[in-house]
Amino acid sequence: MELKKLIRSLDIIALEGSTSRSVEQLDFDSRKVKAGSLFVALRGTQVDGHQFIEKAIGQGAAAIVAEELPEQRQAPVTYIQVADSATALGRMANLFFGEPSRSLKLVGVTGTNGKTTTVTLLHNLFTALGYKAGLLSTVRNLIGQSPVEATHTTPDAVSINALLREMADAGCDYAFMEVSSHAAHQRRIAGLHFAGGIFTNISHDHLDYHKTFKAYIDAKKMFFDILPKTAFALVNADDRRGAVMLQNTRARKYTYSLRSMASFKAMILENSISGLHLDVDGREVFSRLIGEFNAYNLLAAYGAAILLGQDEVETLTALSQLRAAEGRFDYVAGPQGRRTGIVDYAHTPDALEKVLSTIHQLRQGNNRIITVVGCGGDRDKAKRPKMAKVACDYSDLVVLTSDNPRSEAPEAIIADMQAGVPAYATQKVLVATGRRDAIRAACKLAGPDDIILVAGKGHEKYQEVNGVRHPFDDKAVLAEALAE
Repeated sequence: MELKKLIRSLDIIALEGSTSRSVEQLDFDSRKVKAGSLFVALRGTQVDGHQFIEKAIGQGAAAIVAEELPEQRQAPVTYIQVADSATALGRMANLFFGEPSRSLKLVGVTGTNGKTTTVTLLHNLFTALGYKAGLLSTVRNLIGQSPVEATHTTPDAVSINALLREMADAGCDYAFMEVSSHAAHQRRIAGLHFAGGIFTNISHDHLDYHKTFKAYIDAKKMFFDILPKTAFALVNADDRRGAVMLQNTRARKYTYSLRSMASFKAMILENSISGLHLDVDGREVFSRLIGEFNAYNLLAAYGAAILLGQDEVETLTALSQLRAAEGRFDYVAGPQGRRTGIVDYAHTPDALEKVLSTIHQLRQGNNRIITVVGCGGDRDKAKRPKMAKVACDYSDLVVLTSDNPRSEAPEAIIADMQAGVPAYATQKVLVATGRRDAIRAACKLAGPDDIILVAGKGHEKYQEVNGVRHPFDDKAVLAEALAE
């Protein structure tokens, strides 16, 4: 693509060199630069790309986009200075791949909990309604029904646009994408044209990155701030920060709720082990999904579908046939139906409380709840004692263990969690550093009809220890332990 066309949407501070040259690829990782590349110097949390400008030129970069230009310039390289390299990368990626988000209807979902389930429901819903749809989620990326590996909640700007281009070329009518706070803050979604945005809820998470809860909220709001006036903004009215998301957005504003007046309203008629019986805008519908949190996810998907022009009855009929995303309230039954295991991605205090509250509503008689939970290393330490306290408040037995310890010692992470164990609960808390040992211990302690929750990793098929990812599947380990 010709450089002058690629940079036409940038806010350029200074430009030196020719713009009548071809750009073969966009790179922000100097190791991937080839002859004819345009290298964008990004300021990351760990590394500043400006340090690698000379290396990129040495590998053949034809042009450089940066916030600060090097003092020594090399002809015939073209240098372009901008105020924000990340925004520039997003806008150029959009143009480089032919503005793919305008070739289909792109809907983004943000929030602390419910993103994966909501985008998965939307993808499966529109597939059931006869459309070809793309999916970008934590669990997996799909082009129609063809899988593409997912590495981050929201990939980098180049990968996003490349994926959307593939989706558009494959004939997708819609694409549904998780939008993380990191992605919004790092401008990975800059340049994308959204048909709609959904806000699920917000609670404490990722404070290791954002530092304050306000900064985390502001990062989520950035997504709604960039929505065009042609898009819809659909927010959970039962979360008080839903109104914050709508402040200053140019998009058309809508709400959904279980508890108050809203554009889309639902009422739970029955919540049982077999699913949810709901009244949605005056129509009854049964869903296989379980729990109040899934009622919100279903309602968000329903509202978005209606705002995208779908028929109400057809939408509810299709929703009633759908299942939750992998690792979200996943059932694992023990032999002869005795002892029930549940695997869930709940990795925040709020998410864990919601899952355990749902299990409380579903249990019958004197069956106990045994919770296996850990916290990730190199992440928000403030939530560790809170996670332990929630587990103790809602469980009969708790096994504290490791999640993805990463570079931290599991014992140190567990010690942080133990600080949140209430005095009344010390006798019902066990510690098992190894996650497999923790799951097996929980199963051995479980009696007939007890419910075992394994929380924190959900769909993940690995455990990261000292920078190495080892194969580990909570659901497979739980099934094996229940069968022993």
